[in-house]
Amino acid sequence: MYKIGVVGPNRSVERILELANEFEQGMAFIPYPYVETKEIEGIVLENDHKVDSWLFSGSIPYRIARGALGSDEKLVHIRLTESSLYKCFLDLAFSQGKLIDRVSIDIFTISDIDIDRALQELEMAPHDLHVKYFDTDIEPEELFLFHLDLWKSGKTEGAFTCFSMVFEALKEAGVPTFLISPSRMEILQTLRIFIEKVNTSYFKETQIGIEIIEIEQFDTIIEKAKSPYHLQYLELRLKKSLIDLCEKLDGSLLEKGNGRYVIFSSRGAIEREIRMLQSTIEYLSLEADTTVAVGIGFGETAFSAETNAHRAIRLSKGKEEHGIVIIKEDGTMIESVGQEEELTFSYRTDDKDFMEKLKKGNISVKSYKKIEALNRRMGWSVFTSRDLAAHLHMSERNAQRIVSELCEAELAEYIGEEYAHTRGRPNKMYRLK
Repeated sequence: MYKIGVVGPNRSVERILELANEFEQGMAFIPYPYVETKEIEGIVLENDHKVDSWLFSGSIPYRIARGALGSDEKLVHIRLTESSLYKCFLDLAFSQGKLIDRVSIDIFTISDIDIDRALQELEMAPHDLHVKYFDTDIEPEELFLFHLDLWKSGKTEGAFTCFSMVFEALKEAGVPTFLISPSRMEILQTLRIFIEKVNTSYFKETQIGIEIIEIEQFDTIIEKAKSPYHLQYLELRLKKSLIDLCEKLDGSLLEKGNGRYVIFSSRGAIEREIRMLQSTIEYLSLEADTTVAVGIGFGETAFSAETNAHRAIRLSKGKEEHGIVIIKEDGTMIESVGQEEELTFSYRTDDKDFMEKLKKGNISVKSYKKIEALNRRMGWSVFTSRDLAAHLHMSERNAQRIVSELCEAELAEYIGEEYAHTRGRPNKMYRLK
């Protein structure tokens, strides 16, 4: 059972739990109500190990929890929209029997609602607004006095607040007050998105992930070994580092021999621990004094994941800079994983016209998709063969050949020249069609 901790004022938590029952089960929503915001930090720190995810009633508890946990990886909050503010205006107007022009509002500094933009949408917007922005460390008493003083001095006819405590205190003081809270539709929409996110996460955890790690030129390492013991000590150090990685992935390690290792785990675990994989590769490379290639495959079965992993390791070994290559179950490929130049593209297509053009230019789907992904990542509207050579780690002659083939296949077009400040021929500029 997937456990979700629901955090917010008691009334908000009750509303969320009531609406959560409308969705199919398989998840347990555990209430963690608070009276004062200073309780939130303790709630999440003490109970984080008991839940798989946290759902917050608004941006205030969400920000406090994120600061306490140091990450928002498993945190989601219900977002307010302008309709929450409009509802307050309608409720106040209905309760007073007239349109209201003088109101005090408190709003979180980093709020989902842009008050100025929200009021621009109203044809008869109030003209006398008193807005107080606050941060998570605000004392509710300060907000209470802000609204109360304005109302007592006759400057406002009502108050809108984001705090349940302030709302209750102002009502008791006789101030016409309404709570800025998410509507039923906003809560339902957040729950739908949240549950979809949970299901996606579960899908990742159930998918098989296989890492193939190959220490290259291992035969040369064996030849250079001063003695069999020297080689065995080296292999022990390398294997210890891989076992540490395997433990973090909750996976199993297979030694294939000649410097090749295979780790079986889940997709979710592998994606979470990419940084540890990078540091492990760096250690292996330094320890063995050689390059290390890594191919990762994801799939719904062990066979499909292993097939993708073998394809990925071949691609990694074929790249000058090596690095990590991932191939997913849907054919999506990721090169230079975890690095600044990471590229995501697909090597599959079912577009017959597109395939005919590629065939005409003698270009592979992978080559075109990689160039397309690079243009998208770099934000290029035009590019040169020199640009491709620099970012795809190939010779400029090879890049010129690929660009020429793209133009021949009518997948790119020549649009002009770029004159450099130094001497030499100008660079031809191209654009993908």
